[in-house]
Formats: sequence, C-alpha cells, structure tokens
Amino acid sequence: MANFEAYQEYQRIEDFEEDSPPGEENLLLHVPESLKDSWHHIKNLDNFFTRIYHFHQKNGFACMMLSEFFELVQFLFVVTFTTFLVNCVEYDILFANRAVNHTGQGQNPLDRNKVTLPDAILPSQQCTQRIQEDSWIIFLLIMAATFWIYRLVKVFCNLLSYWEIRQFYIKALKINMDELCNFTWQEVQDRLISLQREQQMCIHKKELTELDIYHRILRFKNYMVAMINKSLLPVHLQLPLLGNVVFLTQGLKYNFELILFWGPGSLFQNKWNLHPKYKRSGNRLELAQQLSRVILLIGLANLLLCPFILVWQVLYAFFSYTEVIRREPGSLGARRWSLYGRLYLRHFNELDHELHGRLGRGYKPTSKYMNSFTSPLLTVLAKNIAFFSGSVLAVLIALTVYDEDVLTVQHILTAITVLGVVITITRSFIPDEHMVWCPEQLLQCVLAHIHYMPDHWRGNANKSETRDEVAQLFQYKAVFILEELLSPIVTPFILIFLLRNKSLEIIDFFRNFTVEVVGVGDICSFAQMDIRRHGNPTWMSEGQTEASIYQQAENGKTELSLMHFTIKNPRWQPPQESSLFISHLKGKVQHDAQGGPSTQLLLSEAPLCTSLQSNESATGPENLLASVLAHPILTASGLQGRDHHFIPPSTAASAAASVLASLSTSQLPHTSRGRSHGLLPSSIHPETTMYHSDRTILNSDSHIRSNALHSEFASAEMSLHAIYMHELHQQSSHPQKTSGQWNASVPMRDLHTNTNTGFQVQSGHGSSISMPTPVHLGDWKEEEEEDENDQEINSGSTPKQGMGSSC
Repeated sequence: MANFEAYQEYQRIEDFEEDSPPGEENLLLHVPESLKDSWHHIKNLDNFFTRIYHFHQKNGFACMMLSEFFELVQFLFVVTFTTFLVNCVEYDILFANRAVNHTGQGQNPLDRNKVTLPDAILPSQQCTQRIQEDSWIIFLLIMAATFWIYRLVKVFCNLLSYWEIRQFYIKALKINMDELCNFTWQEVQDRLISLQREQQMCIHKKELTELDIYHRILRFKNYMVAMINKSLLPVHLQLPLLGNVVFLTQGLKYNFELILFWGPGSLFQNKWNLHPKYKRSGNRLELAQQLSRVILLIGLANLLLCPFILVWQVLYAFFSYTEVIRREPGSLGARRWSLYGRLYLRHFNELDHELHGRLGRGYKPTSKYMNSFTSPLLTVLAKNIAFFSGSVLAVLIALTVYDEDVLTVQHILTAITVLGVVITITRSFIPDEHMVWCPEQLLQCVLAHIHYMPDHWRGNANKSETRDEVAQLFQYKAVFILEELLSPIVTPFILIFLLRNKSLEIIDFFRNFTVEVVGVGDICSFAQMDIRRHGNPTWMSEGQTEASIYQQAENGKTELSLMHFTIKNPRWQPPQESSLFISHLKGKVQHDAQGGPSTQLLLSEAPLCTSLQSNESATGPENLLASVLAHPILTASGLQGRDHHFIPPSTAASAAASVLASLSTSQLPHTSRGRSHGLLPSSIHPETTMYHSDRTILNSDSHIRSNALHSEFASAEMSLHAIYMHELHQQSSHPQKTSGQWNASVPMRDLHTNTNTGFQVQSGHGSSISMPTPVHLGDWKEEEEEDENDQEINSGSTPKQGMGSSC
C-alpha cells in the first residue's frame, strides 16, 4: 500500500506522437502535488514560448486584445464604408451635375439651389434596394462576412490562449501585469529557465538553455534566413530598364511559409518535425515533383483569388496612406528596411525586437549614405519645377488673402493643394549645398549596425551599383506600397513559373540542413551556429571548420550570428567548437590591441570623426564607433597626438581591438555605487561582455541597474565585433590589399598613466600594457527603437537626395 501511494506521486507522461523522441515513451516524471494542475509537460512548446514572447513584446493582455478588437472593427469599417460609397451616394448631386431645388416653407431663396450633404445620400430603403439588385456586391459581402467570422473565431481563441499566458506570467513567473513593461525579455527568459527546473515544462531535458527557447520561437524563421543566405529564396527577376529586381512582399512570404512549413502538403508533418520521407535521399526526384504540384496548386489558388485580394489591397492602402500623403507628401520619399533586407540582414537566432532595434540604430547612417548620391539632371529639373509651382502658388495665396471669395472659384483649392504637394516633392530632390559626404565612411558606419556587407562593396561605396544594391535592402516607402499593391498580380506567376523550378533545390536544402535536437525537434542546422559544420575559413574559422563550400554560410553569417547570440545571452554556455572559436577570437583581439591606439585617444578624436560621417547629433556609442572607423584616415593623414608625437598609421581592426580589449579591464571589482574605472558603466553586468574578469563581484543593486544599459552596451560591443571581424575577413580574403598595414607592428603612443586609476590590458602573449583611464561612457542614451509597422520611416527626416560635396 505504501508503495502504491508512493507511485501515485509520479505522473506518467502520455505518449504524444508529436513530442516524444524514441525511447522516452514510458518516461516517468516526478511532479510535486502543488503543481499537478500547473504548467508541466506542455504539449506544444513552440506555440507556448512564442505566445510568451509576443505577450511580452506587445505589452500584455489588454493591449493585445484591444489591438485585435480594433482589427476586426477596421475590417468591418472598410467593407461597410466602401459598400456605402458605391451604393448609397448620388454623385451627380454631390458634384453639382444635377440641380437641387429646396422648396420647403421658410426656405431662403438664396439657399434653394445649395447642395447639402444629406441631398447626396440616398434614403436607406433605396440604398438597400440597390445592394439587393447587385449580385456581385452580395457575393463580395458574403465572402467578407465569412472572412470576418473566421477572424472573430480566431480572436476568441487568442483571447482564451493569451488569458492562460497572463495567468502563467502572474502565477508561475511572478510578474504582475502592471510591472510587465519594467522587465526585459532576458529577465523573462531567465525566469523561464529557472521554472523549467521546478515544473519540467519540457520533459525531454532537465534544463532549458537560451538557445532551446530561441530555436522554438524562431524555428521557421531560421530556415527562411538560411534559404536567403544560400540564395535559394527569394526569386530574382531580370526586368527591362530596372535590371536585377528582388521581389519579396508580405503576400509572397506568406505563400512561401504556407508551402514549406504549415500548409496542406507542406514539408513539416507538425510544427516541430520534418516529415521523415524528406530526410531520405532515395526518392528526392519524386518528392520534388510532389512539391512542384503543391506549388502549382497554391499558385492557381492565388490566381483565382487575385481580384479579391487586389481590391482589398487597394482599399486598405487608400484608407491608410491618403491622409498621410496629404499631410506629409515627402513621406513617400522616406525609406524603410525592405522585407528582403530584414531577412538578409537577420542573424540566425535573432528575435524580432533585437532585429528591429539593430536596424533602427542603422536607419540614420543608411539614410545619410543613400542621400549622398544625387542626379545633377534631376536637381536642375527639381529646382525649376519648384520655382514655377511656387510662383503660381504664391499668386493664389496672395489673392485669397486679399479676398477670401477667391476660394469659392471652382478647383481653386485643388490647385493650391496640388501645387503644395509638387513643391514638397521637388524640394526633396534638391541637395543641401552645405553638406559634405564621405560615402566610404558612411558605408562603414552602416556596416557597424547592420553587420553584413558583401565584399565588393568595400572600396566602391561611391558607385551607383553599390547604391542600387543597398536600395534593395533599404527601399523607398513609395516602392514598398507599389510592390504590395502589385503582389496579388505578381505572386501567382512567381509561384507557377519560377519557384516550381527550384523544387529539387528546396528538397535537397531541407534534407541536408535539417538536424534533430533532443527536446527541441527538427531545426535548421545553420541555427546551431556550428563553426565546425558551417564555418567559413575566411571568417576566422580556418582549422576549425570541415564545411565544404556548399555547407558554408555566406558572408560570415555563422560566425557573426554566434558572436551576436553570445553577447545578447551572456549566461549561455556554447558547445566546445563554438567556445574554441570565441577563445581564438578573444586571443586575436588581445594580440592586435597591442598595436592599436589607446581608447582615450579614440575618444578625444570623436568630434572630428563624427563630422567626417556627417553625424552632428551622435550619442556616446556612435561617437566611439565613429572614432574607430575614422581613426585610420586621421592617422594616415599625419595627425599628431596631444604630445606632438607622430601617431603611426593603424587600421580600423586595431582600433576596434583596442576598445574591445579595454572592456576586459573595465570589469574591476567595485563595492560602491560610484562609476567604474573603465569604459563600461558601473551598472553593467560583467557577463554582458565576452571579455569579463572572473574576479568581478556583484551586489544586487548593481544587477538591477545593469538591465537598463545592457541593450545599448551589447549593441555597441557587437558593432565593434562586426567591424573587427570584417577587417580580418578582408585581410584573409585580400592579403595583398591589407598586408602592408596589417602586419606592421604599431607601437602604442606614449602613455602617461596614473598608477592609481590606470588599468591593464592583457595581451595574447601574457604581457600587459598600461593604459590611461578612458573617459567614462556611462548613461548612454540611444534613440527609441522603431515599431515593426513602419514607424522607423517616421524617425528619419525626409531624404534630400543630393550632396554638396563628397570626400
């Protein structure tokens, strides 16, 4: 009996086919009595972790449900208002094409022919009759009602599921809703990992890691990033006059995901397991034909639904952008990161908020780079069009000021509005005569934030070909709107005639680059950031990788993604191969720092360096990055130091290495709440840098204050790593271009160090170099990250497509 009671304390986990690896069907799990009705053994951890992440990013239950409610109301409003405009308005009366005679008693004779708004609106009975007589309108309304009911059911399901997530935050994670905005995602993630040890949400692993959570949230996105990295997607179009065009819209991306991941006939049998037949190479041709048929059917379905989707796209765009264009005509000349750019520049295992913050910081530098190009012919035309339009507008305004009855003249308000729009648009094409642009430096500053740049861009920043390739990643808002409007028409033809030809390549990709991870399921092998399997020898992986050219990630994405994930998740313990790469990089940084400039010198050059990049409002991290990038130019020009000694030429790599190496020495123990002696703010957690000291002692107050600056500091550190690793890649790929500068031993300039406040930089050979105390960069403030829904467009000023002169 006692044994039976003891056995009752265990709960046998049911054999869920989707979630149980072989050999664990009869796993017994001890579940405490108080938690038996809680969150143990969650069947679908992908959806669960994704909902937890979205709940945090969208600011809780109330905000999420209110947003979904207004989405339903918006759809209902668009359908109802459009039906009203088509069937219930008498446009002949509204446009005064037919006279109206008001003959009621007491009616002023002067107002008998005056058109009022009710005169142009049909009575409800007549409006209803018109709708009933139009079978096409009835068919569209039935389709709209069906879709709206589907959305209503989905919102109700989301209401139930996110209420459960709300309870999970409150009861399991101990986070109240009024405090949710004060928690970073890293803190929520830490509590999830701690909770796994108590409640065993995942039964296949005793402990979860940060990478496990990222893999489940980003399972399909990592596949999309890898396919774009290997140039499998999207489809490139060769168009007359336009040349190579990358076409990727929200509708086309939705179809890609439908075909590959979760639609009928997709490659995945559920959300975390690739169908076993796609893992075998014996029937690859048959599977390719099967996938080709699925793509054909979905392409035909898109072609059939094209008219309805197109009408909706046009209506939604009209209601969304008309008022914005009227108020700010220049907004169409603003730029935004394209959907292709977001996927091309995304690291493996990079969450949405991390990507948006990084691209948001790169918005202004990229805008400045794109604005450094101008067309002299377009400038001349814009100046003259602005002159003639402005002259006519000035006369009309003067006449209305003299006598307001001028406004009653037919089309006079239309003329004033159109002329104002024309002037605003033409002025955006006239360059600022007083701005000086250095395209190469601007492009390097862009690289510091976006982290990826093809090799052929270097040294060709002033060429139109480079500018056109950047424009594919950073497109005009007008181009974005046009592509989305054309998407219902273009998408079916891309699926039927272009994507089908890649069926065999897609089958081979999923077979070759899918691995099964215990407790996670099938994931893209690139997402493991395995240097041995997917490293590139020209990106510091030489001697550590066994990857063939086909297996290597392009543009150093494996190495850069590993560094990014390590910096963003400092408590993560990488596997042995990754740890070896990080140790090798750390040693290389310390070695190159010996020949680099002092951090104090870099900070002293910040004002001059930011002017070279046309960045008049740079913050602390931006000043430091500008100094690292521009220091080689200043030293090559024969710049003298403060002590009037000549500063030997150095590279951006050595400057970045100097700053990165100084991070290790800034992590000295501190017991007070004052500032530390190094580059880092005293509140920064020592684990937020790869180069932290093992001797660091933390108090609870320091840990709390570290969360506020962790994001800004981690971003700056990753930017320095991106600069450094790109420089090393260039030196490895093109040694004839860089060996002269790189191999030269650059001695440190004369250092006058105060022994009471100085610190040591540990070199790769065990020696130490005394360095002066650098200026403190604490309390950095960066601009607010932009929202996903195009808010980053409004953060930048309207582009002025031109330049006064260039470097």
